[in-house]
Amino acid sequence: MIQKTFPDLMEGGWNIICDFDGTITRFDVTDAVLGKFADPDWENVEKEWLDGTITARQCMERQIPMIDVAPADLDAFLDTVPITDGFAEFTRFCAENGLDILVVSDGMDYTIKRILVGNGYGNIPVVANRLLFQEKSGYRLEFPYGSAECKSGVCKCNVAKAGGGKILLIGDGRSDVCISGMASFVFAKRGKHLHRHCEENAIPHVVFNDFFDILRHLTSVREQGAVCNADDLTTAL
Repeated sequence: MIQKTFPDLMEGGWNIICDFDGTITRFDVTDAVLGKFADPDWENVEKEWLDGTITARQCMERQIPMIDVAPADLDAFLDTVPITDGFAEFTRFCAENGLDILVVSDGMDYTIKRILVGNGYGNIPVVANRLLFQEKSGYRLEFPYGSAECKSGVCKCNVAKAGGGKILLIGDGRSDVCISGMASFVFAKRGKHLHRHCEENAIPHVVFNDFFDILRHLTSVREQGAVCNADDLTTAL
């Protein structure tokens, strides 16, 4: 276990940065859209990224134009995507305690907003790659939150720095790795890439399966009204 105190959430100055694909949703929505509607060659591009021969941004630049689906049919699919258990209760806890949630994702802004709005979370701000559709040319991405130094489409570190304060990161994947090193505390999805990275690099974190796990830890911190030990939080699962 990794020793680190967990500061009192109620002391203020916290920014909750939450991933979307595979974190708020039960699976990676971008991969699901590609798997259902894109040319099968998208998987070869994915392998190039996993092998490290192209960046995440280059990967998505090539994959998204492979999607071939009418917007109405895309919407119909997005409306079936399930939200991770406990997210409603988690957002209610944050609202009651003055904690702001910012969704920061290396996925597609349109799909994220469609799912959030459809589930009653349209008030949560979203930072993500911009999905564009034109009748003749199809789908493509723009990267308004990228940076020359970052391999991802969205530079989560720059977004976090712009917000200031203490960062509470909730995530699961490769796009969360860099920001995990500057976060004040990390919740990492059990068994996913971020979890393994935190373990291998001695980054203090607590693993979670769903938002009920996260909520239980945050409630414990609030009720104790003092610092908690990361080991105690981890062994509670």
